[in-house]
Amino acid sequence: MEPGARKIRFEEDGYLVAKALLSAEEVAACEREIERLHRLAVELDASGDPAAGRFQLEPFAGKTTRKGLPVLRKIEQTRDFSGVFRDLAAHPALIRVVGSLLGPDLLLFRSTLMLKPAFHGSSHGLHQDSAYWPMQPPALVTVSIALTDASPENGCIQVLPGSHRWGLQSWGHIARRQDEALSDRDDVDLSGKVDVPLDAGDAVLFHSLTVHGSGPNPSPHARHTALYAYFPPSVRYVPGNRGPSEMTFPVVAGLAGRDTLTLTADT
Repeated sequence: MEPGARKIRFEEDGYLVAKALLSAEEVAACEREIERLHRLAVELDASGDPAAGRFQLEPFAGKTTRKGLPVLRKIEQTRDFSGVFRDLAAHPALIRVVGSLLGPDLLLFRSTLMLKPAFHGSSHGLHQDSAYWPMQPPALVTVSIALTDASPENGCIQVLPGSHRWGLQSWGHIARRQDEALSDRDDVDLSGKVDVPLDAGDAVLFHSLTVHGSGPNPSPHARHTALYAYFPPSVRYVPGNRGPSEMTFPVVAGLAGRDTLTLTADT
């Protein structure tokens, strides 16, 4: 798809699928790194390192372990622990697609691994990312890169096309049991919700106001996702009274080759 058509489709639907962003070799390297990060989680927890708090256990897996390793739901700020996932945020194929939507100057807001483990993966309730992010205007792009095949059977992402035009709304809690509905709301028509199945190496990009979630993973196949959120320098940092007065963000493209950009709180 040409960049112009890609942007039109994204602005219309609030999401976009990009096929084969990563090669099979790159996906395999990411999967090996995820295994290493599981071992690192054990080491950090045993040493009492505060960084262990960035490794979140699957909340409904009880005391289950896998080959002696924790059953993780999420790892936040992966660039602090992994050169593989730090470099992936600036992958040329990824930057080309995001740049076609946001422009040449790109900052990284979030670097996360979402791990929906086999058998125990919980549902992720419908939500809008901008409800949790102190950035205005809410014009960030989230990229969810499939590191394993993602299907309805193992809880692929679901989106509500066009919902980025609804404005910011309240959707309730995100972490949900496998038998729990993705939303408690009965005042919104959710019949247009669509599954977004992906092959390993594909990605789905969505606007930070697009309503999305994912079903449970009762299957024997884990669903691993590298998740990044990007924004242009025109977006302001607006934490209110909930955050520090300034934040420094990595630059992944443009901005005359700068490594970081510090934004001061806009009150």
